[in-house]
Amino acid sequence: MEHETLLLIKPNITAQNKVGEILAIVEKNGFIIDHLKMCIMTDDTAAKFYAEHRGKSFYNRLLAFMKSGKTVAAVLHRDDAVKKLRELVGNTDYKKARMGTIRRLYGETVTRNAVHASDSIEHAKKEIEIIFPELKNR
Repeated sequence: MEHETLLLIKPNITAQNKVGEILAIVEKNGFIIDHLKMCIMTDDTAAKFYAEHRGKSFYNRLLAFMKSGKTVAAVLHRDDAVKKLRELVGNTDYKKARMGTIRRLYGETVTRNAVHASDSIEHAKKEIEIIFPELKNR
């Protein structure tokens, strides 16, 4: 069954001009890019997006990093999109990610791990609405 999911290409990757490489990997793995934009996260957007991590030791560091530069956001679809994208991006800790995954190839630290991928269909819907408010109620 086809689903949508969200991919964020984080500021460390946009600063290295590697956005095209990651999007090419995504497309080569059967994902269709439905919506794409580049933005710099505001305080409000970052706080909403990472609300579930509020109070954790890494929260402030994560928000500061995500607001530090340009992020590329993509709404993707394909069969079993959430699961397949999570497999493609790999473990949050890039050192534990399988060889060939995006995080293994491009990650630098657990926070600067190149990309974010929604972890459930419900989170994908919520995250897409935060990053692409214009798509709400479609």
